[in-house]
Amino acid sequence: MALELGTNSVSIEKTPDGRRLIVRHDVDASVDTVWDVLTDTDCWSDWGPSVTAVETDTRYIDDGTTGRVRAAGVVWLPFEVTACAPYRWTWNVARLPATGHFAEERAAGSVVGFEIPPLATGYAPVCARACQHVAAIARRREA
Repeated sequence: MALELGTNSVSIEKTPDGRRLIVRHDVDASVDTVWDVLTDTDCWSDWGPSVTAVETDTRYIDDGTTGRVRAAGVVWLPFEVTACAPYRWTWNVARLPATGHFAEERAAGSVVGFEIPPLATGYAPVCARACQHVAAIARRREA
């Protein structure tokens, strides 16, 4: 059963990484555009409220990509992309499992979503805002 968090839906679901709190948001843009936004490290600080900068050797992530993110403008944390397949990627930040990110195709556009580990459910409002930012960036790219 999905609950609402603003314009987002929230549910607990089984993922390839186990049970996660899932935050979803409908997007009036193609799944490929949403995926491009999610995997483009040049955009992360535009859509991720807790990410203010990114350093990595590659603009678009793939399985095994490493680098570091500046969290809340204060501290640099190392990251590693632990899985990256079409329309879904996960990572560790500071060696801890962090959010999963995904895009799903829908008849009228797509959905962007975040998978939140059980011990980080308080991060749901941040992910809800990130979903909205991803949607806005994707819509602008297709305008």
